[in-house]
Amino acid sequence: MATIDLYTWATPNGWKASATLEELGIAYNLKPIDITTGIQKSDEYTAINPNGRIPAIVDHEQNGLAVFESGAIMIYLAEKAGKLLPSDIKGRTEVIQWLMFQMGGLGPMQGQANVFFRYMDEHIPTAIDRYQNETRRLYGVLNGRLADNEYLAGEFSIADIANWSWTRIHNWAGVQIDEFEHLQRWLNQLESRPALIRGAAVPMTTSYNKPEQDAKVETVK
Repeated sequence: MATIDLYTWATPNGWKASATLEELGIAYNLKPIDITTGIQKSDEYTAINPNGRIPAIVDHEQNGLAVFESGAIMIYLAEKAGKLLPSDIKGRTEVIQWLMFQMGGLGPMQGQANVFFRYMDEHIPTAIDRYQNETRRLYGVLNGRLADNEYLAGEFSIADIANWSWTRIHNWAGVQIDEFEHLQRWLNQLESRPALIRGAAVPMTTSYNKPEQDAKVETVK
């Protein structure tokens, strides 16, 4: 019986939590939070996540412990399962620094690129260029790391899941990765992992990877 409730929606940060759960083989109860309705700002949900964002989890094995912020959730789950995060200080530090790279760099920059490129009513070329160029620079950092490493931090880890969740929708920000050979290899390798693909279908599949289309959602039966 699942003891973890997952509150999430179909976004890169949401995939970080669902894909981690799937990779770890941890059963969970799915609690979709449709962020287009504003329900994430409700008193009921902010009692779980005061920041009013997704994802969040509640672990009933730990007396209803609520965990929010996607990176914190990933660390918590990895530690709970004893997988995807090394216990030695060097290995742990390598994983966490690449996780923080996504949290503090890639996610915010690509997120802004998404907004200015695709969603703003006003077309602001300087803003689009700034965030696309910074996203591209960060992809170059990943590409350099992956030139001599199969994964970002030794073995496959939560660092890979976090960065994969964002880079897989590079088209949505209008940034191409043709020049990044090693990043492409890594993305293709991760896209072949069934657990990650299951995680990216929670709570529904989207057309994020088809930039020529408007965003659509299709409920998974």
